[in-house]
Amino acid sequence: MCFKHAVILTVYFIGIALAPSVQAINEININTDGRLSMHPFNHQIKGEKIMQKSTLPDFSRPVKSEMQLSRYERGWEKLKEIDGEAGEKVIQSLKDVSPDLGTYIIEYAFGDVYSRTGLDLKSKEIAVVAALTAMGNAQPQLKVHINGALNTGTSINELKEVILQLSGYSGFPSSINAMNILKDVLVERKKQGIHDEIGKTASKINHVDRLKLGEDELSQLDSQQVDRLKTAYAEFSPELLKFILEYGYADIYARDNLSKQYRQIATIAALTALGTAQPQLKFHIHAGLNIGLSETEIKEIMLLMSVYSGFPSAINGTNVLKQVLAERIKN
Repeated sequence: MCFKHAVILTVYFIGIALAPSVQAINEININTDGRLSMHPFNHQIKGEKIMQKSTLPDFSRPVKSEMQLSRYERGWEKLKEIDGEAGEKVIQSLKDVSPDLGTYIIEYAFGDVYSRTGLDLKSKEIAVVAALTAMGNAQPQLKVHINGALNTGTSINELKEVILQLSGYSGFPSSINAMNILKDVLVERKKQGIHDEIGKTASKINHVDRLKLGEDELSQLDSQQVDRLKTAYAEFSPELLKFILEYGYADIYARDNLSKQYRQIATIAALTALGTAQPQLKFHIHAGLNIGLSETEIKEIMLLMSVYSGFPSAINGTNVLKQVLAERIKN
């Protein structure tokens, strides 16, 4: 009997002792949306309370390590630097439906990939605008990154050139749609009092022999490519050969208001994102290296494409780069 009373008293006092802890945990759950983490020093369970006045979005998941914390904060700052208010709106739009997706965008896309230093931000945004233009199925994101390109130093005319150039790789519809998005973005930015740099206007080309001009332009990228094209198509499809050289290179590549390096960055990104033109991607990786792009810069383009067209396209593009580098070592 005494033993029974002792057990009851023990349970009673344990219940009293635990009540504040249960109440505290319940309060933690309320304040943190039910999310708990282990304290890194004393291993006690603690809630990561959401800071209402933080510059980070209020739905961010609690960070469990300094490494995660640095990824998230680094990503958030990079997102604001590139995409500004447009990028923040994208993250906020995910708050109610998938906060985890918003977190991964910040941590991976901007904390891991965009924060790398192997390719400057202007080049990254030119690559992304080209990729999204070529894909043609992500117009809201293209709008965000056209804003981002303008924010990071790309002029209006440089953006027009990237979009114009993509007509040769993903067709006129994709270029028309992207040009209309650029037009809308510029109207919105002007209303906000933002005056973007117009940039250099393409010089007038007085060359009467477009075919010869196209051959000259292509030969600057690869001195043997004209002969390869003639061998492949001069008899079988001479019209295709003519149009590639006259339109693709005389009309487009000969324009002088976008550097050859930026043109190849745009083309490599677009062909990687499309994933359907590996022989052409191989040529343009060769061309990019010929005119001064580094192996590191092209690798960074591939990593960047993992964000926009997925890891399969980034893997395939990286494998093409690997083949190109092996061939160049042999030759």
